Amino acid sequence: MPANCCDRPTVRLHDWNNKTILDGVRDGRLQLGLIVPPTKASSLHDLRYEELFHERVCVAVAPQHPFARRRAIPLTEVAAEPLVGLTREDYPNYYDLLSITFSKVKQKPCVIEEHDSMFGIMSAVEAGTGVAVVVDFGYSFGNRVKFLHLTPEPKPISVGIAGPKGQLSPAAEKFWQCAKEAASQK
Repeated sequence: MPANCCDRPTVRLHDWNNKTILDGVRDGRLQLGLIVPPTKASSLHDLRYEELFHERVCVAVAPQHPFARRRAIPLTEVAAEPLVGLTREDYPNYYDLLSITFSKVKQKPCVIEEHDSMFGIMSAVEAGTGVAVVVDFGYSFGNRVKFLHLTPEPKPISVGIAGPKGQLSPAAEKFWQCAKEAASQK
């Protein structure tokens, strides 16, 4: 270990919802946050924000689910399945995603179980509780779940970085630049 290891900036990662991240940036608990932008762009007016990348919306199913043998699933078939999702109180953007994704489908999906993290959702999907509409962030769940394309394919989700307006600390500025560089290599 280098002698100056304690001189390096500390990075702490939190698995928080968008609102908590944005509140944390605003009140100074966080220097930066990676977020899915709120549906109202005006809610970021007091922050510095930059889009980093887009990710595909897909459906996650258990390996034993009948959908698992297919590559793409029509939205109408997904809407007929029991859905596992994020908690409405903590993740209202998730319900905006469902609303937009299924807007042209007659039958609306039914969320039968809510979780406070993506890991909870994936455990429920793996257990066969239901399927989940998720953003394919490249999580590594091995062969615990399968991610399948939706047809018609929904609009991809934007992911960006947010921080306070004005000058960032040198460490935060370096992280911001590294995040942009990493996203450009996707």
